[in-house]
Amino acid sequence: MACLLERDGRYLVGRRPAGKRHGGLWEFPGGKTEPSESLRDAATRELAEELSLEVVDIGAPLLARVDPASGLEIVFLPVAARGEPEAHEHEALAWATPTELLDLDLAPTDRECARHLATG
Repeated sequence: MACLLERDGRYLVGRRPAGKRHGGLWEFPGGKTEPSESLRDAATRELAEELSLEVVDIGAPLLARVDPASGLEIVFLPVAARGEPEAHEHEALAWATPTELLDLDLAPTDRECARHLATG
């Protein structure tokens, strides 16, 4: 599950730490859904852990893609959250417009979502 946090037409992305899968690449924040978790519960847990954000609302999934390397399905969810993000898991954070996202070195599945955002 990946969270699409949007503010003023910009989306939050984080750069993955070196040494991890897709290290150095940018991604939408999120993570694995535990077996008994709903998407809302997983987003709430992941955003609190990774960014110190409080989930306010979650929209319907915008896109779902299978990551070719892992075989995991990644569901991209619009999420409204309260607070200012703090990078606990990422080397850096950035807010970017859909067009600016395409200029970043994104993880493969996140690039697909960015293309979807940019083309409407």
